[in-house]
Amino acid sequence: MRNFPLPWAPSTRAGGVVGWPWLLLMGLLLSVVHFPAALAQETDDQAVALLEALDVDSYVAKSEAVEAIVRSDDERARDWLQALLDGRLQRSDGGRFVVVLDNRGRDWPVADALTGETLGEMSRRELDRIGINNALRNQLRSALAVVDLYSPDLERRRASAERLLGEVDDDLAGPLAEVIEEASDDRVRERLSLALAIHRLEQGELEAVAELEGSLHPRVRVALNRAATGDDPQVAIAARDALGSIEQQLKLNRAAETLYFGLSMGSVLVLAAIGLAITFGVMGVINMAHGELIMLGAYTTWAVQQLLPGQPGLALILSIPAGFLVSALAGVAIERGVIQFLKGRPLETLLATFGVSLILQQLVRTVISPQNRTVVTPEWMSGSLAVNDALSLTLNRMVVLGFALLVFVGLMLVMRRTRLGLEVRAVTQNRAMARSMGIRATRVDILTFALGSGVAGLAGVALSQLTNVGPNLGQNYIIDSFMVVVFGGVGNLWGTLVAGLSLGVINQILEPWAGAMLAKIIVLVFIILFIQKRPRGLFPQKGRAAEG
Repeated sequence: MRNFPLPWAPSTRAGGVVGWPWLLLMGLLLSVVHFPAALAQETDDQAVALLEALDVDSYVAKSEAVEAIVRSDDERARDWLQALLDGRLQRSDGGRFVVVLDNRGRDWPVADALTGETLGEMSRRELDRIGINNALRNQLRSALAVVDLYSPDLERRRASAERLLGEVDDDLAGPLAEVIEEASDDRVRERLSLALAIHRLEQGELEAVAELEGSLHPRVRVALNRAATGDDPQVAIAARDALGSIEQQLKLNRAAETLYFGLSMGSVLVLAAIGLAITFGVMGVINMAHGELIMLGAYTTWAVQQLLPGQPGLALILSIPAGFLVSALAGVAIERGVIQFLKGRPLETLLATFGVSLILQQLVRTVISPQNRTVVTPEWMSGSLAVNDALSLTLNRMVVLGFALLVFVGLMLVMRRTRLGLEVRAVTQNRAMARSMGIRATRVDILTFALGSGVAGLAGVALSQLTNVGPNLGQNYIIDSFMVVVFGGVGNLWGTLVAGLSLGVINQILEPWAGAMLAKIIVLVFIILFIQKRPRGLFPQKGRAAEG
């Protein structure tokens, strides 16, 4: 076969030698081709050597191998250490290091520890687990934390710093001091400083107490409690003083948490009662079906989520106008179908609306289900806002509190800045005079009942984010709503706001030591006694209707 010269082959003259520039060029090309392969081979050899050092009988040698893996700066180091800690780093009969992906069943799926390539399934008999003891487990947890401190993921770095609180030993103290100097995130730096201070306190350093004083983290309190009962009297006294200061801060934070939960509970009462305050103040109707209007708003939220699966945030936003409209239309139907025929007969109105509430409950049980339904909370309402290590504010309650205040402001604007609000206030103060001035009281009654019912629907939308949705949802709030209306002053929005928030806070304060039921009884007795002194509530009505 005839040989064809390669395009880059040097030409030779008779009796001459190959030119050295061409030899140099060929050498460079060969080095470029073979260098990455050689480098990869060298890296794999080093990785195999690191893993080989783990597969020995001596736990001391295994401990040294773990330290070598941490110092290796290999990108796969964390995966190896985590697999070793979980018992998933094993060696096959052929000498290959593998990671078990799932250890259920007779045959286990495995992946190559070096390349991550899936190797299919292997029998348990073909694999030999690399054993560890408790001391090595603790070392692995610490090693993983150190490795994670250099992760590009901020959340992983923060979680690693959190895990190190109370877990620092002499070997970790030095590396952590370097990490603190290099850390760019304040939270990581603060957590690592606390971890080092706890370690120094365990070593008996008095100066460490001053660094830990004021921290509300539970592990700091554990370390200070341990030091307060230690052998060193100076450290013990300083630790007890620090614990006393921390306990005062904890009391303040617990009070703030109680106030927050009370206000969030009160905001629900405000939403549930403010619509009732409007209808009761204008029409003098005790609407026992008001709780079911709240329930309809909650079920509307659930129904909208069924129409928009996978989009709970959008569904919740659309549920606000939808819940208002559904409950408002139901309120108009109740007013036109029942209440208009029973005006001036409060007892019959109460019994009739109670019957309507039973009908609505049974209708929901028949059409939908008697079982409770769960409404998905959007991601932006999930979780909590950590104020400090002792106080976290749940986002869903915070949103409900803000929503209640927005609804209150909106109603105030309607009542103060619109013609409907002017007519409502006129009818509330003196119905006969309002009629003589040309105000159609019947139309005002319909619109007022629709407005109050629609606000009840908004209360149901908010409640769907705090509890399960069921046919009896509204019954849990109807009595409390009437107490809020009576306590605040019939028909007064400001009174409803103050009364709702106040009763929510009072309930939250009483429940821990009196229980939920006894707390409600105490609140009821308090309102009865209060009404004896101020029959018209905190903010009584003004006008001739109030005088009559």
